[in-house]
Amino acid sequence: MSASGGTKAIVAALAANLAIAVAKFVAFLFSGSSSMLAESVHSVADSGNQGLLLLGGKKAKRAATPEHPFGYGRERYIYAFLVSIVLFSVGGMFAIYEGYEKIVHPHAIKDWYWPIGVLVFAIIAETFSFRTAIKESNVLRGKRSWKEFVRHAKAPELPVVLLEDLGALVGLVLALCGVGLALITGNGVWDGIGTLCIGVLLILIALVLAAETKSLLLGEAAGIEDVEKIKAATVDGATVTGIIHMRTLHIGPEELLVAAKIAVRHDNTAEQVAVAINAAEDRIRTAVPIARVIYLEPDIYSEEAAAAGADPAKSPGGPGPEPAH
Repeated sequence: MSASGGTKAIVAALAANLAIAVAKFVAFLFSGSSSMLAESVHSVADSGNQGLLLLGGKKAKRAATPEHPFGYGRERYIYAFLVSIVLFSVGGMFAIYEGYEKIVHPHAIKDWYWPIGVLVFAIIAETFSFRTAIKESNVLRGKRSWKEFVRHAKAPELPVVLLEDLGALVGLVLALCGVGLALITGNGVWDGIGTLCIGVLLILIALVLAAETKSLLLGEAAGIEDVEKIKAATVDGATVTGIIHMRTLHIGPEELLVAAKIAVRHDNTAEQVAVAINAAEDRIRTAVPIARVIYLEPDIYSEEAAAAGADPAKSPGGPGPEPAH
């Protein structure tokens, strides 16, 4: 993900949510609608979430230190995970509590034009924010489906903003339905039901975000396309004849660690191997620019050694060279 693309989507969402939060709260004060109160808290929580994403992006840019030699790239994952917690607790749980209270103690909505007008304004503003997030995501999504993009994106900001904006739009429609039914029937219980539905929606989105960012925090490998590029760039067919085994790990959204045991010829000199490793590292960085940290260990592949152990992957020769594709 380009930092500028993610930042543009976050700033657009932040601006929309701040304006919407103020409008919703004013509508709640005039109408007494619990849906409007839940939605105003939802927008405040979303605004805080965008602030967390911007803060995480800033902290992730710090230079590596002896204590953190691989840098602070994963700060972006941590702050994205905090977003899911805020969305669950502040947004979802509050809305469920407010919805329950309104169902148990319903009251009529006053000054109906306030919540209706604000909800229409909020839908327009959120649509603008959602459109920006979609436009920025399409640059990176390629031919992947939206589900695949959210599940496999290594940079958390755009999937978070996409899900937040989608949840906000659906929540606004639910609020509009709840307020509308309450006005038509004269029964405030519908307002509470709409609020309850908003809470359930926010909790579901928070759980999806938590699951995805948890996977990133644990450490994910490079995508299949990048792995194939790295394999092809590593093997030169002369000195480096194959890859015995390889591991990749994202140490940040735009930083990749590559560690591989490579097969070399038995009659190569140390100097030839060193030159070949340096050349392989250059090719890898050219093919996959985010491969910032590369460790290549030369070994002489032996079929006998690979077949000797109960676990061939742990034997001296490894499971066997992986030729470039």
